[in-house]
Amino acid sequence: MSSDTRLAFAHPAERAEATAPDGSALHDRISLRDYVTEAEIGAFQLERGQTQRLRFNLVVEVARDAAPVEDDVDRILSYDRLTEAIAHELAAERLNLLETLAERVAERILAEPRAKRVFVRIEKLDRGPFALGVEIARERGGRDEAPQAHEEAPHPRLVYLSNAAIDSDRLGAWIDAAVAGAAPVIFCVGAPDAPAPRAQAAMPQRRIDLLAIEQNAWVLAGRDRRCLVVGTRTELDWAMKNGVACVWAPCKIVLDAVDGPSADPRDALALVAWFAEQMQAAELLVIGAAPPEAPVPVRAVGLEDDL
Repeated sequence: MSSDTRLAFAHPAERAEATAPDGSALHDRISLRDYVTEAEIGAFQLERGQTQRLRFNLVVEVARDAAPVEDDVDRILSYDRLTEAIAHELAAERLNLLETLAERVAERILAEPRAKRVFVRIEKLDRGPFALGVEIARERGGRDEAPQAHEEAPHPRLVYLSNAAIDSDRLGAWIDAAVAGAAPVIFCVGAPDAPAPRAQAAMPQRRIDLLAIEQNAWVLAGRDRRCLVVGTRTELDWAMKNGVACVWAPCKIVLDAVDGPSADPRDALALVAWFAEQMQAAELLVIGAAPPEAPVPVRAVGLEDDL
């Protein structure tokens, strides 16, 4: 077996040593070996709704301290920071790809002042009689530069439109008033009045009910071209920052949430209340329906009222 092939399957610590650039031999290395935890992750439908075992192997190259460590734990990069980085990223949101998880774990570790280079290997252990995984190596690069100022996330105004409101001749006026305000606007809808197909299991039914809401979002988009249907947090952030009114398509955000809503998708207002909390909304405005309990300010408007 060639040296390159052997290293491809060797522990990341061996790869770190073998690929050390000139002058980096003085970097110390700390490692986390065979750390196994469970998480829901994966792009395949069979990977949704259940956890699987993930095995992590990490190696971090750290800058040596000019002064003696003197057996002081505060002078080193603690091993706990490695497991905390993994736990934090697994809890942040449900991911489809190991590659994304590896990138985020590496980024979090490299935010540590002493970390210079990191090797991250993640393997799925329950997809067969083998281990499937990825390994990445990342280095600090330009992270020593002064950090950019943190940009506070916008606090949108959520506007829930009942089916009667969507069908109303006043729809254009309500949209005019909503987008005229200073806060970014996200429109939300429920399912159409026509009953959705019924499934024999809870998970398929959940997806059917969420897709029904998305169908109604497209109905709204057809009524007013200013309403852009979006389904990812990235698209929502872009729309809010660029003053584009959008309609929430809930499938991806709901299904990918680590701590998802307990509300049945058929209870559209309860689902929107959960979404309002996730988006840290400044207000939830409900047009043509009874307002729900929500962790943000709620205001109701009748079908004959102006905003």
